[in-house]
Amino acid sequence: MRWETLRDQHDEPALFERAAVAPEPERGTGRAGLAAPGPGPVLAGDDGGAVAVEIRARSVINRVPGESAVPFRWTINPYRGCSHACVYCLSGDTPILLADGRTRPLADIRAGDRIYGTRREGSYRRYTPTTVLAHWVTVKRAYRITLADGTTLTASGDHRFLTGRGWKYVTGGTSGRHRRPHLTEGIGLMGTGHYAAPPENSAAYRQGYLCGIIRGDAHHGEYSYRRAGRSAAASRMFRFRLALADDEALDRAAGYLADFGVSTDRFDFSPATANRRPMAAIRNSQRASFERISEITQWPVAPCDEWRKGFLAGIFDAEGSCSQGVLRISNTDPEIITAILLSLKHFGFEHTLEFRATAPGMQIVRLTGGLRERLRFFHTTDPAITRKRRIDDVALKSEAPLDVVSIEDTGEERTLYDITTGTGDFLANGVVSHNCFARRTHEYLDLDSGRDFDTKIMVKVNAGELLRRELADPRWSGEPIAMGTNTDPYQRAEGRYRLMPQIIAALRDFANPFSILTKGRLILRDLDLLEEAARVTDVGLAVSVGSLDEAVWRSVEPGTPRPAARLDVVRRCADRGLDCSVLMAPILPGLTDSAEQIEATVAAIAEAGATSLTPILLHLRPGAREWYMQWLAREHPRLVPRYRDLYRRGAYAPKPYRDLVSARVRDAARRHGLLRPGGDDIPRHRPAPPEAPAAPGTRGEQLSLLQP
Repeated sequence: MRWETLRDQHDEPALFERAAVAPEPERGTGRAGLAAPGPGPVLAGDDGGAVAVEIRARSVINRVPGESAVPFRWTINPYRGCSHACVYCLSGDTPILLADGRTRPLADIRAGDRIYGTRREGSYRRYTPTTVLAHWVTVKRAYRITLADGTTLTASGDHRFLTGRGWKYVTGGTSGRHRRPHLTEGIGLMGTGHYAAPPENSAAYRQGYLCGIIRGDAHHGEYSYRRAGRSAAASRMFRFRLALADDEALDRAAGYLADFGVSTDRFDFSPATANRRPMAAIRNSQRASFERISEITQWPVAPCDEWRKGFLAGIFDAEGSCSQGVLRISNTDPEIITAILLSLKHFGFEHTLEFRATAPGMQIVRLTGGLRERLRFFHTTDPAITRKRRIDDVALKSEAPLDVVSIEDTGEERTLYDITTGTGDFLANGVVSHNCFARRTHEYLDLDSGRDFDTKIMVKVNAGELLRRELADPRWSGEPIAMGTNTDPYQRAEGRYRLMPQIIAALRDFANPFSILTKGRLILRDLDLLEEAARVTDVGLAVSVGSLDEAVWRSVEPGTPRPAARLDVVRRCADRGLDCSVLMAPILPGLTDSAEQIEATVAAIAEAGATSLTPILLHLRPGAREWYMQWLAREHPRLVPRYRDLYRRGAYAPKPYRDLVSARVRDAARRHGLLRPGGDDIPRHRPAPPEAPAAPGTRGEQLSLLQP
């Protein structure tokens, strides 16, 4: 272990933005206000372990949002890590504008990616590239926002969007504790509106692209070179050459030609000059290839949508430009100009046709409609050359009708995602979207808002005294309080800070019912206090034990106590007369789900003296799925096909399989006395929902694999 000291250098430090913290702590906000961190020590684990940063909280009893599907209303979390800020979140399929002008679903964004955010400059915000510092996933109540141009966004109620009147939450109230600036019908969002779907990489698209780039910028012809003693046919020569200054388009053209059976050689075409970049080229002089290219670049009688998209991308890469906010495509061939105009009209692009007096025969097609239409063109057609697609420093203004038409509660909790960026915002489906401000608060302590946020644990050093004050408040009704709902209250930092004895003593003195869920053995330190509390109020304890398999535990949850140690916690609680239940979680298909393994685990749980048992089968949410499947492919490759089959329809295994596992647990529980007399099911005593287990192969990082 090592000790560090962090001091806040700000004159008026605050972990949260001033507008985000109520003047006085209000019970029921679902968010504890935090005061400035003190100058005390910071505990850090070796090799990137978690770091505990001391703070003074403004409230400690937190209300769970009413829509959350958990069997309790109030929680205490003396330690706060990454889980407390996952409130600003969007649906995973929301397209995010990348710094290369393309889009990618939010669920697929990763830390380190370059995307577009905005910066304020004078009277305008301007688009600017920024780096993704962090990416995470959570489950929240989802709301659907519909705008006048048809743009739809699915977000949590706490997400914020930029409007003409500033940042607004998705939901809020005009008075009381829910008061905050929020979206209403008629208010306009800032941006360009929804992004067009990218084209499919189909044969028709590839053929259209080659037709556009080859007709626009390639040399493709034949000539005769007569030599004595050779026939006219033998003297026919064929040449194909495409020279470009941008490798992206050249590489795409070469790849697409290869898909159609045409190989090419690459060579340096011309060196750089003072006014021109170097150019490379691809070529082929074989007759069969020449004829194949001629066939590929023929004008189709009835071009399909994908061919048209490919053609526009190819001719733009060959002859297009986009500078000073104007997209142009120039050519002297009437057939090419006609094909461009017809394709633009087909997709409804606004455009004009211009002529240049200084270049007879040159015709220029210019796209109109501003940035909104330019982005629609780029996303619909997907040109290869990214430098032509960039919108750096373009002012954030648009004529798009982005007034809010409706805000609907979907009535569902969904898997939602969010990111943190260097600018504090990003472009989500064409509108400016806010980051979670809480991640930026780490920067007040000279910590970064990405990795540091996930590894620096905030310690509410005043939790004990604050809890006594809140329990004594006449407004407090004495409802049950759950602990371990976000992060384990008995994590490593608790060994130093000893917050839980203060919390348990306060709950005991006020006879307030409570429950604790943990994987740690440190709870044994507080058994005397727990026993005293149990004499005056209801105390529920729970430990999670997925199986007895040491190899699986070491691979999946290396940062937690071994299963035998957790069962010892259950046993020692039982010896003191304290009821302790077990969450048998997670049960892993193919690894811990056999009848023999379940029998052994249930027997050990019963022998330890558990008062009840709740089995929870593994489920894989997006984000967790990718991590877990990578681990599975590395550690148990033979099981990958089975998992793909079990979870092909979503996060949950099929009902017949779930029923099979439940029956195995139920039968074992009946044999070992864990069923109520005359009961036909396992008691469902749940002090709190289970914390997320560590990601396979990591040290203590939490990953949401389970749901009770």
